Amino acid sequence: MNVDNVRSQMRKGMLEYCILLLLHKESSYASDIIQKLKEARLIVVEGTLYPLLTRLKNDDLLSYEWVESTQGPPRKYYNLTPQGEAFLSGLEASWEELTNTVNHLKNN
Repeated sequence: MNVDNVRSQMRKGMLEYCILLLLHKESSYASDIIQKLKEARLIVVEGTLYPLLTRLKNDDLLSYEWVESTQGPPRKYYNLTPQGEAFLSGLEASWEELTNTVNHLKNN
């Protein structure tokens, strides 16, 4: 067993939640999402992000709109749908429960 492999799996499991958290704050362009995740040290590449955004959109958790750009073609900005907001609330409750469980086990 390799710590790096486990860490990678943990990050993949949290990625969807983190993307929804970012989009809850504001609509974002995919490159902006990648940049924010990198700043948070949750490294993501476009090859990972775009299929996840497509899946979330197909599940009606995200929508997007095209916005004209001053530097090139229009950009696709993603935002949460009402279903995405509800899903995020459920994930937040699950995250709280999980962190409480881990902290309990860690501190006892």
